[in-house]
Amino acid sequence: MTYNEVRGSGLAAVCPVIEEGTTNLSEIKAGTYKLQQLCMEPTKIWVKEEGVMKDAKPDWAKGTLLTRQTTNLSDITADVKIGPGGQISFKEEDSYSLNLAPITVQVPGGQRVPFLFTIKELQASGDLAKFGGTFKVPSYRGSSFLDPKGRGGSQGYDAALALQTRADEEELQKENIKSFAPLEGEIGFSVVKYDSMTGEVVGVFESLQPSDTDMGSKAPKEVRIEGIWYGQLA
Repeated sequence: MTYNEVRGSGLAAVCPVIEEGTTNLSEIKAGTYKLQQLCMEPTKIWVKEEGVMKDAKPDWAKGTLLTRQTTNLSDITADVKIGPGGQISFKEEDSYSLNLAPITVQVPGGQRVPFLFTIKELQASGDLAKFGGTFKVPSYRGSSFLDPKGRGGSQGYDAALALQTRADEEELQKENIKSFAPLEGEIGFSVVKYDSMTGEVVGVFESLQPSDTDMGSKAPKEVRIEGIWYGQLA
C-alpha cells in the first residue's frame, strides 16, 4: 500500500492483521526470540465508577474515546523466551518505542478521564494461551507542567499566590506539593493466531491501570482496556 493510499485513511492508526496462519499454537517452536514491531490497539475502554447509592458496589462505565486516532502503542520490542510446553517469558525493551499514549475518555455523566496507556517495563510470564505481568505507569504530566495557578514540580510557584499565608496547611499540601511517582498496572495477553512463514503473531489483551492523578492531587480511577495486538517473532 502506498503512502497516498494510507494518508488520511486512518489505517496508520490500526495494528496489522494476519491473513494466513494457524490457531495451533504448538507450531510456535521453543527458543529465544525478539518480538518486534509490537503494536497494541485499544478497542474498548471502561472506567470504574463508585456507586451512586450508599454502600453500592463500584461499577464499570464504558468510556467514549475523545482522543484522535493516536491511541495505539507501536514499534515496541521485547525479549521473549518460549519453552517446549508453550511456557513464555516476556520482557519489554524500553528503548525508542512508542510505549506511551495519552488517552482521554468520557464516561456517562460527562466526566472526562485522562490516562497514559502504556506497558512500560513490562515483565510477563505464563503460557501462549494466557500470559501476563505488571508494568509501570508514568505520571500523565511532566515535572515542568504548570497547573492553572502556576504551580509545578521543577518550576513555577510553590503555592497559589492568593493563598501564600495558608501554604503549609494540610488541606492544601496535595495541591502545592506535586507528585510524579509512577504507579503500577497489570496486563494479560493471549496469542490467537500464528504465521510460521513470517513469524507474525496476533492476539488479544486486557489491561488494568490507573488514570491520571493530576500530579498527585487526586486519587486515580481504575481503567480497564481491551484490545488486539500484533508482533513478529524473529
